[in-house]
Amino acid sequence: MENQTGVIFRIKKYALHDGPGIRTTVFLKGCPLRCRWCHNPEGIAPEPQSMTPTGQANTRDAIIGNHVTAGQVMAEIRKDVIFYDESGGGATFSGGEPLMQPAFLTALLDLCRAEAIHTTVDTSGFASPETMAAVAPKTDLILFDLKLMDETAHRHHTGVSNDRILKNLAIVTASGTPVRIRIPLIPGITDSRENLEGIADRIRSVGAVNHVDLLPFHPAADAKYQRLGMANPMAGIEAPAADVVDDVKAIFRARGFDVKIGG
Repeated sequence: MENQTGVIFRIKKYALHDGPGIRTTVFLKGCPLRCRWCHNPEGIAPEPQSMTPTGQANTRDAIIGNHVTAGQVMAEIRKDVIFYDESGGGATFSGGEPLMQPAFLTALLDLCRAEAIHTTVDTSGFASPETMAAVAPKTDLILFDLKLMDETAHRHHTGVSNDRILKNLAIVTASGTPVRIRIPLIPGITDSRENLEGIADRIRSVGAVNHVDLLPFHPAADAKYQRLGMANPMAGIEAPAADVVDDVKAIFRARGFDVKIGG
């Protein structure tokens, strides 16, 4: 397991918004979605890529992404075990889309479980049903994104249908692994009352979900798009106002969900 290889683009220490407690978040490279509001565009391409430094003349481009072994990643995760034990934290695997590297992800989950380190997988839900069914029982918590209920709108704004995602939601909730639903609040795209009520009704119908995380859009990724030489589809869009977020929170609380702003 320790020799299984994968590609990551960041390891974030002392993360507080990627699951319970203090966590080490490992960002795996590669994503099948092309969400217009993506805040980690450096995680889309599956292989390492160059990123131009900003404000620095005559400086070499940075390489984003590294080929690593599961053992190398575990060496970093182990360094903070004392913080996990004190806070109820652990390791979170995000991206990109971690399920795009199922063998690597599975190796990491198995290694963490062997050392009693709590694991969380942060996923868009877009993977084969076989991959989702194999990964779900191996992790302690799944953060599952839901964006748009209308299939046409979902395909337009993310590049993929939501059919596979909704089927995988049923697989995850039936697995017995705890699930938190994450909903990005994107002005003019995901924040309509019709869409949000549709999401609330869907997750209530599948059962086994009590917690919802609302993730308000923020424009902080603009510099990343510039450094990658990519157009930012959300350039000029501002974060939703506090009263808008409060109204959305009320929609889910009215249906009995525990709601948190942010991860």
